[in-house]
Amino acid sequence: MIKCAGVFKANKLVGISGLWFSTRHYIWKSIELDHVYISPEHRGNGIGKQFMAWIYNYAEEHGCNSVELNIYVQNHPSHKFYFNEGFKILGYHFLKQL
Repeated sequence: MIKCAGVFKANKLVGISGLWFSTRHYIWKSIELDHVYISPEHRGNGIGKQFMAWIYNYAEEHGCNSVELNIYVQNHPSHKFYFNEGFKILGYHFLKQL
């Protein structure tokens, strides 16, 4: 199942993420965040943290016990954010374009 969640401020979309529900052998039922984005002018004021709190609650309400995501190697600001959220690096994401 795939969903999309948005963050609105004064009826303007300021954040978005895809939510992929899946079951994996190493974590069981989870939500994978896809392309999490908060508009630059709204970063650094707690919206991302509130969005993540909403996502964690939504995941639990839907029987998920974990949240996972991929981050580009060079996206250092997001690394700091997700480390502060309690995420851990478990592996590498490999891609081969054909």
